[in-house]
Amino acid sequence: MDRKPEINWSDFSKLDIRVGTVERTEAFPEARRPAIKLWLDFGEGVGVLKTSAQITAHYTPDVLLGRQLVAVVNFPPKQIGSFMSQCLVLGAIESGGDVVLLSADHPVAAGLPIA
Repeated sequence: MDRKPEINWSDFSKLDIRVGTVERTEAFPEARRPAIKLWLDFGEGVGVLKTSAQITAHYTPDVLLGRQLVAVVNFPPKQIGSFMSQCLVLGAIESGGDVVLLSADHPVAAGLPIA
């Protein structure tokens, strides 16, 4: 996979990337591709944001509860079918397109920023 074009530090600093704790999950069978709905708590100042993620190759809704995931919290909301996504969880994309979620290595306070 080729590298993307170079950006400057001010471009990167515009992203608000934080750790959120998964507090609720649901299967999203009506999505175009199988997905899971997630509600993540980003702590005081951001609160709970929801998203939909195509992560069913490696995850089921129940195994994600309590996990601390890395997400971008300052993208505009995006309508995904009948569901409004408010953040974007981050993950590594395998060669077949399956996603492995990025998470905190040790428990941290919800909402901590990523540098």
